[in-house]
Amino acid sequence: MGEDLLTLAVDCGGGGIKASVLDAQGTMHAHPTRTPTPYPLPPERLVATIADLARSLPPAARVTVGMPGMIRHGVVVATPHYVTRAGPRTTVVPELLEAWAGFDMRGAVAHALGVPALVLNDAEVHGAGVIAGAGLEMVITLGTGLGNAMYDGGMLAPHLELSQAPMRWGLSYDMYIGEHERIRLGDAHWSRRVRRVLEALRPVVLWDRVYVGGGNGRRIVPTVLEKMGDDVVVVPNSAGIIGGVRAWSLPTR
Repeated sequence: MGEDLLTLAVDCGGGGIKASVLDAQGTMHAHPTRTPTPYPLPPERLVATIADLARSLPPAARVTVGMPGMIRHGVVVATPHYVTRAGPRTTVVPELLEAWAGFDMRGAVAHALGVPALVLNDAEVHGAGVIAGAGLEMVITLGTGLGNAMYDGGMLAPHLELSQAPMRWGLSYDMYIGEHERIRLGDAHWSRRVRRVLEALRPVVLWDRVYVGGGNGRRIVPTVLEKMGDDVVVVPNSAGIIGGVRAWSLPTR
């Protein structure tokens, strides 16, 4: 890897898409730029939005895209928000479900930008920016919904889309601790829900360390955070951008 190799890192969320260009050490060469996530959002519109962001930033030799949902080898198996008419918690559009299922996002982004592309789940990219590379490390991102990733000895484990699993009262994890509920409940009550989620996952995963990030990670109130245990570490949301560089160096099976 050349010392001057620049990476365009794009973090696609349910409410916004942000991007920056970083060097091999993870130093940003441009202030992060952000645009609201447009809806409805067929795959081609997301690719075009990423290309527009790229044109506003310094040229890069490669691009990393993190996006919500189940992504395998750069291909979208399912994505929760982008199949809706007007964003999270709105009506799912059958035509968008069909358009996204099996879409080769990595190939489309590489073609549009003319550089090699890496497309992963957004929590996986986030994790690449914070993991120590030792033991079983889990990443939880809190934002529009819940994102998750796991690393074993620094190696990315197969993705489990926990956000769609049931939690309580028929609510999925996404609905139980997503942004909509945080606004409705307030940070203190919502933080207790986050703690309950971690306590439910702890005996299932038995992690050595769990990193909590995303745009809402910083909103966990201190009185709740101190009860979560020393194995829970809150990390900045900027990891979703910095991880765009480090993701290229992840060991593969």
